[in-house]
Amino acid sequence: MTDLSHVRVLMMATNGFEQDELMLPRQALIDAGAQVTLAALDTDPITGEKGGEKGQSITPDTTVDEVDTENYDALVLPGGVANPDKLRMSERAVEIVGEFMDDEKIVAAICHGPWLLVEADVVEGREVTSWPSIRTDLENAGAEVIDQEVVVDENLITSRKPDDIPAFNRAVIAALEKVPFAV
Repeated sequence: MTDLSHVRVLMMATNGFEQDELMLPRQALIDAGAQVTLAALDTDPITGEKGGEKGQSITPDTTVDEVDTENYDALVLPGGVANPDKLRMSERAVEIVGEFMDDEKIVAAICHGPWLLVEADVVEGREVTSWPSIRTDLENAGAEVIDQEVVVDENLITSRKPDDIPAFNRAVIAALEKVPFAV
């Protein structure tokens, strides 16, 4: 049985997140014992999408402006078209991605989530995957795009779509199992 009770994970999302790409990884992490914090642009409930329709809402724990990346071991970025597009317009959200990558902490992004990686300028020379429509953006930012359900390049984990969530969750949890206990 996986015990991630010593691991602190930040998820970052806003309105328009792909419901399953936030809810299912979040629940898998909680079930494994991880401490999961959801940050958004403000603390009003955010609403997801599922199959192009309005989905579930969830209330964020904090705002991106209040996030201190030193307090977390990993960052998870769900997709959805509107979600990362809105987040990449937030200077602090982009800085958070850069700080996690600079600190070589685990960063996991699925579907359109890698748009934030492009905006943070952290994919050059890295192997990634994503939803097909943003692959050109990733390539233009210097990434090597591989079309498979999950791509792990050191601390960076990416997946393509909701169907890949089981593989994405397994990869994220496997990476988190290697996070050392705090001294």
